Amino acid sequence: MPTYKAPLRDMKFLLNEVFDYPRHYAGLSNGENATPDIVDAILGECGKFCEEVLSPLYQSGDEEGCKLENGEVTTPKGFKEAYDQYVMGGWQGLSAPEEFGGQGLPASMGLFKQEMMGTANWPWSMYPGLSLGAMNTIMLHGSDEQKQTYLVPLTEGRWGGTMCLTEPQCGTDLGQVKTKAEPQADGSYKLTGTKIFISSGDHDLTENIVHIVLARLPDAPKGTRGISLFIVPKFLPDANGGVGERNPVSCGALEKKMGIKASATCVMNFDGAIGYLIGPENKGLECMFTFMNTARIGTAIQGVGPAELSYQWALDYAKERRSMRALSGKKDADQVADALIHHADVRRMLLTQKAIAEGGRAMLYYAAKTADHMVCAHLDGDDEAAEKFDDKLGFLTPILKGFLTELGNEAANLGVQVFGGHGYIREHGMEQIVRDTRIATLYEGTTGIQALDLLGRKVLMMTQGGAVREFTLKVTNFARKHVANKQMRPFAWELLKLAAQWNVLTVRLMLIARKDRDMVSAAANDFLMFSGYVSMAYMWARMAAVAQDKLENGGEESEAFYKAKINTCEFYYERLLPRAQAHATSMLSPSKTLMQMAPEDMAFTG
Repeated sequence: MPTYKAPLRDMKFLLNEVFDYPRHYAGLSNGENATPDIVDAILGECGKFCEEVLSPLYQSGDEEGCKLENGEVTTPKGFKEAYDQYVMGGWQGLSAPEEFGGQGLPASMGLFKQEMMGTANWPWSMYPGLSLGAMNTIMLHGSDEQKQTYLVPLTEGRWGGTMCLTEPQCGTDLGQVKTKAEPQADGSYKLTGTKIFISSGDHDLTENIVHIVLARLPDAPKGTRGISLFIVPKFLPDANGGVGERNPVSCGALEKKMGIKASATCVMNFDGAIGYLIGPENKGLECMFTFMNTARIGTAIQGVGPAELSYQWALDYAKERRSMRALSGKKDADQVADALIHHADVRRMLLTQKAIAEGGRAMLYYAAKTADHMVCAHLDGDDEAAEKFDDKLGFLTPILKGFLTELGNEAANLGVQVFGGHGYIREHGMEQIVRDTRIATLYEGTTGIQALDLLGRKVLMMTQGGAVREFTLKVTNFARKHVANKQMRPFAWELLKLAAQWNVLTVRLMLIARKDRDMVSAAANDFLMFSGYVSMAYMWARMAAVAQDKLENGGEESEAFYKAKINTCEFYYERLLPRAQAHATSMLSPSKTLMQMAPEDMAFTG
């Protein structure tokens, strides 16, 4: 059975050499305990847990799946025991405030943990992962009483959390939410309605599950302006903060899915379930964005994770599997044929996976620093600073979620291709990665929704192109610093051209959209993908610059690691980055080609 190996060397390269996290942590109000030694120890222990406990459950969990009997969901064999070890290790509270039982470490430490756990076993990692969003929502918008009641058991991992948005008649368009919340004399509410596609909606890992639910109050305004947010626990807390009587909220069915079968995706029925308002009335969607942004960054990991896992398994296979002779001559003369890795086309697929996994990881770690500043500002009560960093993160979030999950799917499929026919059967696990990864471009907003959020909301409406100008200024300053370096000049020069092009494209789309509103939707996906390829090019250039410096001035790691970084950067710029120009051309194509055909004329007429 294939196994996962935590990429600790690459993670530490980014943390210590590229993004200087030790200095970053030293400047945070909650970073005092995140010393290099502590960070190394945490990463090491987490990697060990993922390799030895979570990875062995990945394929068996898929084979068994979840079961619903008598209204209760059970997870696959070994999942509960793994979760108990997770709780014993204090992993859930890694980045939670100490006042609620957490370890008080920066938010980014939770992301590094989540990356390894998600790569080793994404379905399992969704259970504690959904709880983190619930914790953040209650922490930022809950009353003091709600924080005291729910945050301690959530932080300890004794309770789990969910996000209940989607209903049968609506997904992304939450203005159509019909779930009702009736006020009660004691200040609580009774919620009635059905939610679908609820990850971790019910399971046997925790003693209680805290649902964060969107619903409408009586006489609430129509559309998104009339949605409120509620806390609805599976079991009502008792007077001592423990588990009390059962609330009338239940799992009506388990979704039959293409992948992530070991993750319970539930139809949840609220039959007069008791809930408690969190945040102001009719402002639920604004509060929920806290949860959504957390979830979207987490989902971006599901682009990096599958690329990493599929690459690890495909690389091992390519070194062992033999087929034909290399076109440049025999490589393994004492064998009946050469290993797959000696064939250029196989190298193309492997290097694409490597470039996506390592480039995507860099994009996540770059954004994680901004998330750290945002969380610290919230904890310090500096609302102005928190909003500033939230805006910066808001620009990056749709790129991370949309672009990285699309490339994660590509990398997973390439892994199957390296295996050939063996990749299509279940034994080797490659087809499972494809099935599990496919959902990442759909939940927490499809790629199209991310693209509209980026271009329509973040770039054109909210900042009039300012978000692009701010980010490309960083890219330009970096490129100018390295353009005189002979080894870095090709990368730096390309970045200068791309930064300028990104701004020009933004202005052109802004002008066209004034006359053609459909242009925003027509161009959005290409704009997002262009933004992603340029952002990843920036990350690869930063990694290459550090690697080049280490090779010239010496480093504690062997030359092979740094040379591999530079070689992969060259591959990315020559083989993958040119895709950006196709997106640039396509995004400026008139929307007429998409909209001119009448709907009835699109029907099959054979």
